[in-house]
Amino acid sequence: MDKKRSTRAVNGMQVIRLPNAGFQETFITVPAVGSEDPASLFQRLYDFLADNAQLRIVREDVFGLVLDPFKIRHARSYRVAGIEWPMTWVEEGNGGGGPIAGVQVHAVSGIDVHPINLEGHTVGTLFEDQHARYCVLGGLHPESIEETREEQAWETLEIMESALELAGMTFSNVFRTWFYLDDILDWYDEFNGVRNQFFLERKVYDGLVPASTGIGGGNSAGTAVIAGLLAIQPKGPTVRLQAIPSPLQCPAVEYGSSFSRAVELELPGQRRLYVSGTASIAPGGETCHVGDVRKQVALTMDVVAAILESRRMGWGDVTRMIGYFKHGEDASEFHRYCRDHKLPKIPVIIAKNDICRDDLLFEIEADAAQLG
Repeated sequence: MDKKRSTRAVNGMQVIRLPNAGFQETFITVPAVGSEDPASLFQRLYDFLADNAQLRIVREDVFGLVLDPFKIRHARSYRVAGIEWPMTWVEEGNGGGGPIAGVQVHAVSGIDVHPINLEGHTVGTLFEDQHARYCVLGGLHPESIEETREEQAWETLEIMESALELAGMTFSNVFRTWFYLDDILDWYDEFNGVRNQFFLERKVYDGLVPASTGIGGGNSAGTAVIAGLLAIQPKGPTVRLQAIPSPLQCPAVEYGSSFSRAVELELPGQRRLYVSGTASIAPGGETCHVGDVRKQVALTMDVVAAILESRRMGWGDVTRMIGYFKHGEDASEFHRYCRDHKLPKIPVIIAKNDICRDDLLFEIEADAAQLG
């Protein structure tokens, strides 16, 4: 097996392959090209997967709207009964004005992958090597939309917990979470209150508080929240996790949000960094550069760059990234920043989502990996 990272462009996609202990991981980023329709985008992805039949998808994240699934030759392109991996579908438009922003896929090869089924639905995948067991959950949401949003948030956390139990894990094994909240600006504080109480009761604060993204986004089920997570169960001391602070920002828990700015996962021969959703927030917790999207983009990117640099990483180590803009017409500011700072080609999807504060115009999250 190749022990080096490989990066290549394939039909408008960015494909990054990383070796792990006895298997290989592949990260596929498929951004929309212009105002590309979903059928065309999904077809590009599944044509690639058809040519790489050894890949087993463990997670799929979609940002965009469903138009006409019948135009797609491969039925598994959309979430159907019996699908063998979790899909988190956030119904937000492309930052460039089209119906879909893009798709990101995490796949593995050279290792067995087992689905995690809950109430008749595949909600996760489980795989393992000699060093750890890995759990990926996605597309988790409450069953009923009749409950209050706070009740739906609590139920979603309980569903996450139930799925973890099927994998033989608890919230103490979780190191990364995602929460997409419909009408986030109406109830983000209430959501934080629910999460804080849940974490308190499950003693999450006694261990590692996960990195996280909390962002606006509806879903086809019509629920107030849809969620996903990553968890790991080490088999020995060669696997280590630690929360990583932001050199340019205060801990999020200081203003009521229960997440770490970043989490580092150390595996034999490599380190992985998971940077939480990050926005233009000052060290004291207040919003910076209100009304100026260009300055908000610049500060946000500088904050993430500082986190990467604190772990001896850089933009060239990024394996996946999502940029969220409050206003789709502002998406060009991200590309402007990358050009002006001569950044390497980053595997990124740019989506249009509300941020957790009305005066925040941009947010990014990023994963990075360094071998050796």
